[in-house]
Amino acid sequence: MTAPRSIVAANAPQRARPTAPPFPAAMVAKTVGREKRPLGELFALTNFGVNLTRLAPGACSALRHAHAKQDEFVYLLEGEATLVTDAGESILKQGMCAGFKAGTGDAHHLVNRSKRDAVFLEVGDRSAGDSVKYPDDDVVGYSAPDGKWRYTKKDGTPY
Repeated sequence: MTAPRSIVAANAPQRARPTAPPFPAAMVAKTVGREKRPLGELFALTNFGVNLTRLAPGACSALRHAHAKQDEFVYLLEGEATLVTDAGESILKQGMCAGFKAGTGDAHHLVNRSKRDAVFLEVGDRSAGDSVKYPDDDVVGYSAPDGKWRYTKKDGTPY
């Protein structure tokens, strides 16, 4: 497949499957109302990923998490979202951005508590050997040597 030169981002295909490994339904429910359009993959980018993400009212961007090796960056294009970190909460409005340095342990996610959709770009690198912790949920993830993510409970029991 040949990568396109350019596209209208909102017309990119949605992620074929939601990010929902075999987690309990209560964890999966937190991201219902989230639409991700993986833009980086369309252009065959391998060093970093870019997603156009839309959160319906009440939806979360992900389970609150912190990466060991991957930096992340978000830029709000439309609406507003609440950024939740270990330090507390703050409102991001159109034109605002936030970054999350790898290895700090500062867990984060966005929650749409407004009455209209929030749309943002999320950018992250694809560092090999990454792991991710989810302090609010019984899950830990790591990038296996084959590049696929594996998830366990905090006690090491596989999902």
